[in-house]
Amino acid sequence: MIRIEGVHKWYGGFHVLKNLNLTVRQGEKIVICGPSGSGKSTFIRCINRLEEHQHGSIIVDDIELTDDVRQIDSVRRDVGMVFQHFNLFPHLTVLENCCLAPVWVKKIPRKEAESTAMEYLERVRIPDQANKYPGQLSGGQQQRVAIARALCMKPKIMLFDEPTSALDPEMIAEVLDVMIELAGSGMTMLCVTHEMGFAKTVADRVIFMDAGEIVEQAPPQEFFSNPKEPRAQKFLQQILQH
Repeated sequence: MIRIEGVHKWYGGFHVLKNLNLTVRQGEKIVICGPSGSGKSTFIRCINRLEEHQHGSIIVDDIELTDDVRQIDSVRRDVGMVFQHFNLFPHLTVLENCCLAPVWVKKIPRKEAESTAMEYLERVRIPDQANKYPGQLSGGQQQRVAIARALCMKPKIMLFDEPTSALDPEMIAEVLDVMIELAGSGMTMLCVTHEMGFAKTVADRVIFMDAGEIVEQAPPQEFFSNPKEPRAQKFLQQILQH
C-alpha cells in the first residue's frame, strides 16, 4: 500500500528525515515510536503531503506523491488522518463536521453522507452527540469524532499522529478502544504514539525512529523483549520508568 524509498527532508539546514525506507502491506498495522524530535510526525505527514519531502519517493497505492496537485488530491482521498489536536470546525455540529469532505470532495449527496456519518458515529460509540458542537464534548469524544470524520471518506489507509497525547488519562482508553476495534477490521494503519500497550496489542511491526532515521523495526514481541539498538533500549527503559 505504501512504498517509501530513500526519503530525505530538510527544514533549511536542518536534516529532519534521513534516507527513510519502508514498505507497508495492505492491512498492516505499524506503530512508530521514538523520542521527541526524532522526525516521527514529519514522516507521517509526508505520506499525505502535508509535509513535502525533498529527495526520494513516496508511493501510496501506486500513486507517487509529486508536486502534481491531482496526484496529491487522489492520495488524500484514500488516506485518512487523525491529529493530536482534533482539528474539528467549532462552528459546525459533529454531523456537519463528518459530512463536509464527503459532500464537497467526493460529491456524495448530503442524505447519503449523513447516513454514512451516523454509521461511523455509531461505530465510535457517540451517535447521540451528532447534533452537538465540538466545544460541548470532552476531549476523548472530540477525538472519536475526528476518527469518525476521517472514516467517512472511506479511506484505504489511516494515519494517526499522536492521537492521545492531548488527552487526559481517563480519556485515552476510550480513544484507544476505538483504534483497536478499527485495527481489527483490517484497516491499513500507521500510528505515531507513545502508548506502548496499544503497540503490543495492535501492531504487526514497531518502528523506532531517532534523529530522523529508522533505527530499528521488529514485531512487537521482539522489539519490547529484546531491542537490538542501544538507542531503542534506552528509549524503552525511559518509557517503562514512566
